[in-house]
Amino acid sequence: MSSQKPFSVCVCVCVFRRVLMLGVFLGLLSLVMISLPLIETKTSKPVEWVVEPNHKKLVHEYVHKVLEGPCRPSGARQSLLAQLPASGHVIQPFLWKDKPLPDDLFLYPPPFGFNGLESKVENLLKLVIPEKAPGRCQRCLVLGNGGILKGLQLGSQFDRFDILIRLNRGPLGEFSVDVGNRTSIRMSYPEGTPLHWADTDPHALFVAVVYKRVDISWISAMITRLTVPLWDWLFFWQKVPNQIPLEPSRFRLLNPHVIRQTALGLLKYPPPRSRLWGWDQNVPTLGVSALNLASLLCDEVSLAGFGYNLSQQEAPLHYYDHLPMSAMLQEKMHNVDRETELLRSLVKAGTITDLTGGIHCAFCKS
Repeated sequence: MSSQKPFSVCVCVCVFRRVLMLGVFLGLLSLVMISLPLIETKTSKPVEWVVEPNHKKLVHEYVHKVLEGPCRPSGARQSLLAQLPASGHVIQPFLWKDKPLPDDLFLYPPPFGFNGLESKVENLLKLVIPEKAPGRCQRCLVLGNGGILKGLQLGSQFDRFDILIRLNRGPLGEFSVDVGNRTSIRMSYPEGTPLHWADTDPHALFVAVVYKRVDISWISAMITRLTVPLWDWLFFWQKVPNQIPLEPSRFRLLNPHVIRQTALGLLKYPPPRSRLWGWDQNVPTLGVSALNLASLLCDEVSLAGFGYNLSQQEAPLHYYDHLPMSAMLQEKMHNVDRETELLRSLVKAGTITDLTGGIHCAFCKS
């Protein structure tokens, strides 16, 4: 009997430590989940916003000019490549089961790679069905969620672009007069995805972006229409959809190299370095990563709804809610200033076009 006591004590201590660690983890996770939505719920008071008729006219004329001009084959990508090292020139936007996965894809954990997720990625890619890309010259529009879109009534113009990329849960419906009805690509991660799918475009694709390990399980569950494992739900920092009503052929898995190239090649961030909670402000926003993706899919790339004018702190932050611009002062995850500098340089160089002038206004008189 005496020889078994140390073993029993050891087991009890181990169990206690595991329970304690789980309790600490759940406590910290609860704090994160409570604190993160604060930026979403800080205010419910509508933001007053009036668009000057002359400015609205200039914007419409500029967008029309872009759409009616000749399309430049491979224009955006070739211009972008001038800013990248030679090693970053060859890249595929999405991953497929019939394409070999390079070893360096597993060098870093998400969102810069799939380190430790080899088998899960391979199983996920068995569910993804590729399709042929059109051969004609195409124009992409990456539509941000900025309040600058409010009242411009550019929706019908936006719908004319060949590929319209929407980000996260940016809604349509009552806002369609400003943002359009079509969706070619909805690009998001679990927490950013609309809880209730509203994209009625039959040709819409969902491009999944992996920021953490459990995102792989969630994407697989969305394709197979199965339940996300109970343990995985603990790692989502806010409520995520339990279904996306799209056929398996409409899902895509973003190549992490797109995000890595955006961070290291375009934004010149140092190599990824993980911390206890998150990353060291070297994760690009989804918007800038979407522009890099667009350059791989289309010949010309335009953006709209981008830009944070912190000098107008009471201006609307988004086109669909009541948050003021001042809410961006709480942003700690991304280096917004560095991204703005990059986007402004790309617009001035003619690599991309800013249709709404939030980054650099080519059509403004002053």
